[in-house]
Amino acid sequence: MSHPFRTLDHADVAGKRVLLRVDLNVPTENGRVTDKTRIERVAPTIDEIARKGGKVILLAHFGRPKGGPDEANSLRPVAAAVAEVVKRPVAFAADCIGRTAQDAIAKMKNGDVLLLENTRFHKGEEKNDPEHVDALAKLGDIYVNDAFSAAHRAHASTEGIARKLPAYAGRAMQAELEALAIALGTPQRPVAAIVGGAKVSTKLDLLGNLINKVDVLIIGGGMANTFLFAEGKAVGRSLCEKDLAETARSILAAAKASKRRITLPVDATVAKELKAHAPMRVADVDHVAGDEMILDIGPKSVVAVEEILGQIKTLVWNGPFGAFETPPFEAATMQIAKTAGFLTREGKLKSIAGGGDTVSALNQAGVGGQFTYVSAAGGAFLEWMEGKALPGVEALRAK
Repeated sequence: MSHPFRTLDHADVAGKRVLLRVDLNVPTENGRVTDKTRIERVAPTIDEIARKGGKVILLAHFGRPKGGPDEANSLRPVAAAVAEVVKRPVAFAADCIGRTAQDAIAKMKNGDVLLLENTRFHKGEEKNDPEHVDALAKLGDIYVNDAFSAAHRAHASTEGIARKLPAYAGRAMQAELEALAIALGTPQRPVAAIVGGAKVSTKLDLLGNLINKVDVLIIGGGMANTFLFAEGKAVGRSLCEKDLAETARSILAAAKASKRRITLPVDATVAKELKAHAPMRVADVDHVAGDEMILDIGPKSVVAVEEILGQIKTLVWNGPFGAFETPPFEAATMQIAKTAGFLTREGKLKSIAGGGDTVSALNQAGVGGQFTYVSAAGGAFLEWMEGKALPGVEALRAK
């Protein structure tokens, strides 16, 4: 597909110093990386630049240091994990700008990989300070951004530097942008969005944007309770943002006005307490008792969602249907995830999902690998779905 963004296809990296922004904010325990998923995502870009004879200079942040070097937030232990994944030696420099970085880069041969220390050890990083941007830009000939997950922040290493050097999207960034184009850019219709999770308040911008983009909006999770309450249903002791009832009604009205379909649960799995294997029952949404909580959507609602999945071409999913971490309240999310995975494998559906809870729910259902694309970029994925321009992505647009 043709791209509004410059990618590695347009870059000549041989013999060049390539500043490659990656997300290495990986979980560690006692100086060992416990989950290498984020490294695996950027490995193809590192490998491709090295194979083509570029000098790969990795820029990354780690944790939230207080604007100065601290041992706990050093990237040094991560260098070994990167080397394991990319099967190449990875050198480390104890600073990301200045003499220390310059000397380490001067020693590099074509195809070498070097990791620079945490970009956030400098206050200028998050301020996108022009002097800091210049100090970074001096280290490279070209810039490649492969960290979509940090693209919603206009920091020196994600946005400022892209304005100073020839800038390109890495392969992971490119895959993410292609998936998002499939989801909401130029999707095959009809398109449905599943929006779940606990609260309407965190998803207002998302709902507002999706109402104009999708044909069907399927609402689940705790946030569905607010909509049910707004329609005059008794929700007992369920999680519910009663102060947002008016907002929920205006979203329902906007959907009606623009001929979009909104689907709310018709039945629910209810219990008197949220704990594993608590006594539960299935109730129609009109018959939730005062001492009960809605903790998952019920079987009739699941069938209704599965029917919609059978009629659409594109699915965007953000947020679970119930309290999926606590059995038996994972049932609906698991069932619907498996159905979406099956339809995707059969070639009947393009499925794009994102957000931390959604990713772990799909993995729990064993279908993470069956979806067309699963985005690991929580905040950036959500802001894109809300229709916001991401500074780190905008900086890569083909001029």
